[in-house]
Amino acid sequence: MLDSLVPLKKWRALEIDEEQRLLSTTMSAENDPLIQGNGSDLQQNYAHDDTEYDTTQRNSRILRNRVIIWSGLAVLFIVAVVVALVDSAFTRDSGLSGELPRDPQLAAQRLLDVAPVIDGHIDLPLVARFGWRNNVTEVPLDSKMPMHVDIPRLREGKVGGFFWSVYVSCASPEDEGPDFLKASWRVRDTLEQIDVAKGLISKYPDDFAYTISSKDIKSAVRDGKIASILGVEGAHQLGNSIAVLRQYYELGVRYVTLTHTCHNAFADSCGFLTPSAPRHYGLSPLGFKLVEEMNRLGMLVDLSHTSDMTATQALLHSKAPVIWSHSSARAIHDVSRNVPDEVLGLVGFGEGQRDAVVMVNFNGPFIANDGEADIEAVADHIEHIGKVSGRKHVGIGSDYDGISVTPKGLEDVSKYPALIAELYQRGWSKLELAGLTGGNFLRVFEGAEKVAQDLQDAGTLPKYDIYDRREDLPIRKEL
Repeated sequence: MLDSLVPLKKWRALEIDEEQRLLSTTMSAENDPLIQGNGSDLQQNYAHDDTEYDTTQRNSRILRNRVIIWSGLAVLFIVAVVVALVDSAFTRDSGLSGELPRDPQLAAQRLLDVAPVIDGHIDLPLVARFGWRNNVTEVPLDSKMPMHVDIPRLREGKVGGFFWSVYVSCASPEDEGPDFLKASWRVRDTLEQIDVAKGLISKYPDDFAYTISSKDIKSAVRDGKIASILGVEGAHQLGNSIAVLRQYYELGVRYVTLTHTCHNAFADSCGFLTPSAPRHYGLSPLGFKLVEEMNRLGMLVDLSHTSDMTATQALLHSKAPVIWSHSSARAIHDVSRNVPDEVLGLVGFGEGQRDAVVMVNFNGPFIANDGEADIEAVADHIEHIGKVSGRKHVGIGSDYDGISVTPKGLEDVSKYPALIAELYQRGWSKLELAGLTGGNFLRVFEGAEKVAQDLQDAGTLPKYDIYDRREDLPIRKEL
């Protein structure tokens, strides 16, 4: 019996031990902290909670600010829409609509900010020649100059570029002889004018940018500079030589006027106010070759000063678009220097027409009768050319610094905005005005550049034709 009680005693003892162990464990668990870890862990957890709180507060403020801003913008948009529906003129004047303002002067300023004037002909180098004997260091272009052009007035007039005419006058018939063969220093003097123009351009690098391509012109305008391109005003400055043409091109010249007021070995001139008796009846045989070489080079053919026959033949013969750098409309004022409707009718994009731009001259005797030249008369010339040839074929070629009589209201280069305002009042659109100020010329220039590239890519050879009246070169003999 006692032996049978031993297992029971052992079981009970084990049971008592297990109860004591459980009791000890329970008491230990009750004394443990609710958040495990030491004191530093506790501080970190409190800091984490603070950071989360700050982030929540900051995000809340950002969200609240965004709601306020977007609500304000929405209100402004709604107001603008309502105003536009009620008064569309307000949106025009404020610039919200993209249209030009109603006020002509404000409209002109806003247009010229994005489409500045590119003038086809300014005689500034001539002023430097006769006023300062071509001493570039003494010419004060950054202050008031004696004639029509200086940097302050160019800036006021919103000029984005112009052709610097490297002009020298025709030699007297006695000096050059009946066949234009006697030395008359025309080529030397032209080189001097190229030099003075380049010198003045480089003297003021913050204002002028020397340019030789349509791409250069656009880049200069984007940079806020005045694009400066060179033009030779008369083939009498070539010395009867196509080779000289090529060298002028290398020196940066980008147009040559086929004549001035005198005939030359290449073409007939229109004279001045009345026509001259013809010599070649248009282009000479060498003149046709000259036009072809100009096309190949990318040199613009300029038809200002040419006779009607010369202009007609050059238009029909040229593969590239052409220009009149400074000419007006004969139908408005009947002088030989202006372009007749018969020639204007050959300008355009249609069959039998050639793309061109007629850049209107401001010289008083070409605009109206004595004492009657004014801004309205200049606008009449522009409108007539736009009517006959199309508004995509008219531009501005003032002839400033080369004329003695300027129209009332267009006394110098600061006055271009007034002309734009006048045409705006007459109903010219934003795009038409931008074409007039420079876009039409750039299209023509780009067209001439493309023709030149095509001709060169096709392997077109240079022209080496020699003036047949020259006596200084031996006649080629068969060996």
